[in-house]
Amino acid sequence: MPTDQNERPVTGPEHQLAASQPRQHKFASVIVWIVLLLVFAAAFYLVLRKHEDSARAPRAGGGPATVVTATAQKGDIGIYLDSIGTVTPIYTSSITSQVNGIVTAVHYKEGQIVRKGDALIDIDDRSYRATLLQAQGTLDRDEGLLAQGQMNAERYREAWARRAIPKQTLDDQEKLVLQQQGTVKLDQGLVQFDQIQVDYCHITAPITGKVGLRLVDPGNVVQSSGALTLAVITQLQPITVIFTIAEDNLSPVQQRLRKNAKLSVDAFDRGAQKKVASGMLLTLDNQIDTTTGTVKARASFENKDAALFPNEFVNIRLLVDTLHDATLIPSSAIQHNGQAAFVYVLQDNTAHMRSIKPGVTDAGMTEVTGVSPCDVLANSSFEKLQDNAKVVVSGGKPAPGPASGNAAGSKSP
Repeated sequence: MPTDQNERPVTGPEHQLAASQPRQHKFASVIVWIVLLLVFAAAFYLVLRKHEDSARAPRAGGGPATVVTATAQKGDIGIYLDSIGTVTPIYTSSITSQVNGIVTAVHYKEGQIVRKGDALIDIDDRSYRATLLQAQGTLDRDEGLLAQGQMNAERYREAWARRAIPKQTLDDQEKLVLQQQGTVKLDQGLVQFDQIQVDYCHITAPITGKVGLRLVDPGNVVQSSGALTLAVITQLQPITVIFTIAEDNLSPVQQRLRKNAKLSVDAFDRGAQKKVASGMLLTLDNQIDTTTGTVKARASFENKDAALFPNEFVNIRLLVDTLHDATLIPSSAIQHNGQAAFVYVLQDNTAHMRSIKPGVTDAGMTEVTGVSPCDVLANSSFEKLQDNAKVVVSGGKPAPGPASGNAAGSKSP
């Protein structure tokens, strides 16, 4: 029996139930994911709010901040220039031989402090003494000839006065005397030269200072070429330090030197913690180094305790000038807001923000304008302070009232 192609298959209740089940399962999954997302969002919000509340707790619920105070004072403060310098002896003598010969004796000890003129090294001088003796003998002979010639010239003058001899004979004798005088001078020069050669064989200290390590031993042959250094002497007292000054800071230093001011210089160790010595500025160099933009300066130190050692690196502090009757506060009390500086002035247990202009800083103290001597400042707990915040002074002492402070100065925004 033929079937109709347009006839649709009959779907019963069982087929409709099977088709609706996937749809219900997909809808349930969407609902579950939405609920989970809402739960996570709620949990994240609660955690974030709790974190913000705990961050605000110290300021909101901490009460008045406990602060350590510092009092502005009136005093003097120095204007210093800091630099790095090198200890440089005034004199350093490298001794070499001026003659050829064998070293016969070394009189100094390594590291010994020698005085000017002390014997250092002896070189065999026998050949030079022999040459000196020959020169002295020649000088004695020529001096005798000169004396004889002078005596004959005197006789010829007397004879010519009596017209016993011709004038030419007298003139010849006088010229012979002049020749003999020249010969004697030549002999005297040779004697002096040979005596110097003998003196060169006995080397003495040209300066007072410290001798370094021994460089020659007895029996060594030395030459007059100067290729071998026999000893090195370095002056330690006094001693100098050479350091640099930036050209921007040169003007105030020159102004003080033109007034014949004695500028003190302090030398500190490499860590700039311990002061090694104190001295005075001697002079400045005559030109600026264009590669560094600095000028060299030399300071002198007595160095009686030998604390400064040649070629040692030290930190230098040059006192250029001193500010008198300046308002001084601890540097730790100064706070910064960008380029602006301010402090907290305490009055009636209340912190007032006040703008200041800091100046010179030295030894933890800073010269400022904007506060007055005897003003009490906060020196701790800055993270808890703001303008007009209540404070408690550490130690139980109340902050002064308006009568003891000075209301001058503007508040920082």
